[in-house]
Amino acid sequence: MGRWYKACRVDELLEGEMLGCRFDDYELVLLNVGGEVRAYYGLCPHALGRLSEEGIFDGERLVCGVHLWEFDARSGESINPCGAELPSFPVHVRDGEIYVELPDVPAREWVLRNLHFAKNGGTFL
Repeated sequence: MGRWYKACRVDELLEGEMLGCRFDDYELVLLNVGGEVRAYYGLCPHALGRLSEEGIFDGERLVCGVHLWEFDARSGESINPCGAELPSFPVHVRDGEIYVELPDVPAREWVLRNLHFAKNGGTFL
């Protein structure tokens, strides 16, 4: 369990758009994928490119602008290269507001445990 943060209003994140936000040192990128909001850790697991600023979102794929790593916007799974993923966070929409749940641990600690470039346990560090 974690803490819920109000990220933005629903009308600030239209279908096919992305938005970056930061809470307690957690970098996030919010995506509106076909009317459904997804929240992912906002730094690419490869070179830590800021996805909301350097990334390209086409409504289905999120591409990091640093080295062009591609991620499926619905699942966070990497398309190119395979085996990487963007960690996701729970999202809740209530009364026209988008809320994201973040863990009750410092961001640095969470990153060390959760940001993997491959499912085999390798990390970017």
